[in-house]
Amino acid sequence: MKFKTILFKGNDNELFKVAGKIREEVFLVEQGFSTEYDDIDKIAYHFIVYDGEKPIATARLYGNENPYHIGRVAVIREYRGKRIGAYVMNEVEKFAKEQGISSLVLSAQVRASDFYRKCGYKEFGNEYMDEFCPHIDMMKVL
Repeated sequence: MKFKTILFKGNDNELFKVAGKIREEVFLVEQGFSTEYDDIDKIAYHFIVYDGEKPIATARLYGNENPYHIGRVAVIREYRGKRIGAYVMNEVEKFAKEQGISSLVLSAQVRASDFYRKCGYKEFGNEYMDEFCPHIDMMKVL
């Protein structure tokens, strides 16, 4: 499989609809969250990973000083277990380094924290609930 990553900023374009479709499928339909969009989408960098012409994963990056925040990391069901999550994380981290960003934080679903640990993130703070789902903050120095 050969992948390409598209990067864009903000939520006022057609590409955001593509990223949104992935996020809605993963977070609203599959996982049952009730809210998906927020004001951060207006200012964030968004990443879409494609397999050929098919959009298969997304993430966003935002902030104005270190650490920046990664969020909304989502991979469509049929591509899970194929290292696409690690690929998208690597793409975000590569871009962050190019921008001079030295550290990243994220709010991980506790059930996904092992994945982020394997990507080099370390937990900090206490678990908390986001809607009905336990989360933990994690950080990585680039």
